[in-house]
Amino acid sequence: MPSPDPNPSADAWKPRFQAWRDGRAEGGRMPSTHPAIRNPAWSFRGYLPHFDQPGRVQSLSFRLGDAVPADVLAKWKSELGFLEKHAPPSDAKQTELRRRITVYEDAGHGECLLREPWAAQIVRDSLLHFDGERYKMLAWCIMPNHVHALIETVDGHAVKEVVGRWKSFTARFIHARLGRSGALWMEDFFDRFIRSARHLEVASRYIAENPVKAGLCQKPEDWMFGGNPGNAGVHARLDPEQPHTAGV
Repeated sequence: MPSPDPNPSADAWKPRFQAWRDGRAEGGRMPSTHPAIRNPAWSFRGYLPHFDQPGRVQSLSFRLGDAVPADVLAKWKSELGFLEKHAPPSDAKQTELRRRITVYEDAGHGECLLREPWAAQIVRDSLLHFDGERYKMLAWCIMPNHVHALIETVDGHAVKEVVGRWKSFTARFIHARLGRSGALWMEDFFDRFIRSARHLEVASRYIAENPVKAGLCQKPEDWMFGGNPGNAGVHARLDPEQPHTAGV
């Protein structure tokens, strides 16, 4: 029996999802066609859907708590019509929300604490500490108010746990240096599984060029807090041209 599509078209199950949201179907339960039911690799935390499966290559990003203020995020969600608790993973609203957040954070909003070399060093050490053990790091970049990482996942180490440990470790040491307490990072994170060799190339290039596009340096290699260890082995295992939706 073929495995279910990890990112099915929203149109295929949107009517039942709408009925579930309105309390008109399946006893108020999430519809059986929802990907979180059809494929246990899907999970939801907050308003973001997540796909987690060993051996997948994942493009991850997480940001400081003040990178995108809560009122700005709430305004965007209202404008985009985020009425349901969990928007479908392939819904255009999710794509547009990601785009708005990316543009906003690249403009350098918030305290931009990671602009400080000592803070970026703590994050870098955390990202690379378990490389080769709990995940394989393929590319990474620390921006002034957010972080990108491209990893190949390993059995026994879920993405949410990997990112959670990065965030908790860095928060503890950065707060200790500043004499602060409380939340450092925005609660959730974005993850996007890599569908093809071409998608891998796009994601790697995006991460490498992010500092350049944000006006922080002239060339990717000039950015001190970023790296691309190489992904030739992973590249060879992926389908060369399988389509993927917009974004990294």
